[in-house]
Amino acid sequence: MKRVTLYSRSTPSRPRAPQVQLPEQNNEVPPATVAKTPGRLRKFLQRSRSPLLVFAGALFALLLVYTHSATRPPVRELTQKDIDAAVLRTLETKPLPSRAAEAYELIKGSVVRVRGLGGDDEADKDDERSVGTGVVILDNGTILTNLHVVAGAKRLNVVFSDGLEADATVIGTRPEHDLAVIKAATVPDDLVPATLRSTADLRLGDEVVAVGFPFGIGPSVSSGVISGLRREYRSPEGKRLLTNLIQFDAAANPGSSGGPLLTTDGEVVGIVTGILNPSKQPVFIGIGFAVPIENAAAAVGLSPF
Repeated sequence: MKRVTLYSRSTPSRPRAPQVQLPEQNNEVPPATVAKTPGRLRKFLQRSRSPLLVFAGALFALLLVYTHSATRPPVRELTQKDIDAAVLRTLETKPLPSRAAEAYELIKGSVVRVRGLGGDDEADKDDERSVGTGVVILDNGTILTNLHVVAGAKRLNVVFSDGLEADATVIGTRPEHDLAVIKAATVPDDLVPATLRSTADLRLGDEVVAVGFPFGIGPSVSSGVISGLRREYRSPEGKRLLTNLIQFDAAANPGSSGGPLLTTDGEVVGIVTGILNPSKQPVFIGIGFAVPIENAAAAVGLSPF
């Protein structure tokens, strides 16, 4: 008997088309990508190690600066009261030198002791007949002093501030101003002449300083003020009338003659020449006279102003 072919009622299933997933829809990384990622990251880190370290160091330094600034107490602004207190404290602990002391420091290397030597006998040739003061005005050893300091001396000797002694000779005189110009035979290597200043702007009451060897003691320093200008003075012997003098009250005595009269800036405005004492005693009672430096400079043929 012939067999009948049997068929199922279910619809035959069709073959499924392969499902394609797009890379962006797939949550899993393809194997090739997973394999390549560690190598690229490692290379990137190797290339970036030095810049990263530099950046990290700079960031750390900035953090330290910020921390220091944040923890440091704020700087207090100085006030005028603070400045005044500091100045006052300095003056109390370290007083400033006087103006007379400053003037002397500037002139001391230019002031010399002038000694008139020689007696009537040959054995007395080194005897000191007179002592006065001089001031160096040229570095070749040219010195201004008073004529009455050197008059009658058979030999002149000068002693410089460093102790050097030298013979000197008279190279010029101006009797009408009681001035003499002498020159030392030898001078110190570092001899510095005094600075001369015009008297045109001097006023009564200006401070002055006198430097000399009163009674042979010195160098001695005294200070005072200008008491008058254009004064006249007659020598104790009455032989000479000096005019156009500077009157001052800084102490001066025999031996101060020929020394410099200074401003507080250490500049020479006159040459001390005499003192006034109505009792005829050769001691200072408060009035001294100096020849203006213009007259003194003219005695050497200088015109410094």
